[in-house]
Amino acid sequence: MSGGGQFGTVWGLGLGPGDPELVTLKAAAILKRAAVIAYPAPEEGDSFARMIAAPHLSGQQREIAIRMPLGDGAFPKEDIYDGAAAAILAESAAGREVAVLCEGDPFFYGSFQYLYARLAGRCPVRIVPGVSSLMACADAAGMPLTARNDVLSVIPAPLPETEIARRLEDCDAAAIMKLGRHLGKVRRVLQAAGLVERTRYVERATLGSEKVMALAELHGESAPYFSMLLVHKRAEAWSNRSGSGRSMRGEAS
Repeated sequence: MSGGGQFGTVWGLGLGPGDPELVTLKAAAILKRAAVIAYPAPEEGDSFARMIAAPHLSGQQREIAIRMPLGDGAFPKEDIYDGAAAAILAESAAGREVAVLCEGDPFFYGSFQYLYARLAGRCPVRIVPGVSSLMACADAAGMPLTARNDVLSVIPAPLPETEIARRLEDCDAAAIMKLGRHLGKVRRVLQAAGLVERTRYVERATLGSEKVMALAELHGESAPYFSMLLVHKRAEAWSNRSGSGRSMRGEAS
């Protein structure tokens, strides 16, 4: 879009879990035409979101790298998001279309929500949904998340141990995210609930470094940020034989 007093649209683009081929057609089209791209980035080094988007970029865009400590559990980083929102708003006010890159989906634990809160009502803001890590991990594990009337809970691993246990009691299936240094704590909760054998671990889903294994086979007390545990109390959620005693992927339990 050009100037003349008309604001350019700010797009929150969901890019999916990592594989550039999982970027939607709509997001790819916006990536090619947007005059400006903005993206979260570590204090030093490359941005994972930009790496996902790279094959779809024209190479002519102005870039805004939103540098911040990533994966430290502190959120939101008010001053950083204030500055980023001001820079994006200035581009929009000049009539330029801005694509803000977001891993996964912008509104599923996405950092874009903090920019959205600052920009909505001040300039046009639109969202393009992305493939979430939750769906990508289920596919990588070969493990449908839910079936029939199952209740699925998404549980952040930084929660207190007692809260994770309570949340697990109230659901049929769970996805436990943001493992990091909390893996050991989560494992203890699952052991106490008798669910270790019904849990699969997925790391860096859709990437070349993807890993999938039973939690019982995973050692250590920590995991990368891009990892997840999938739990189902009925084991094979899609099976016609609820409570059949078979664990995920047909292994004997």
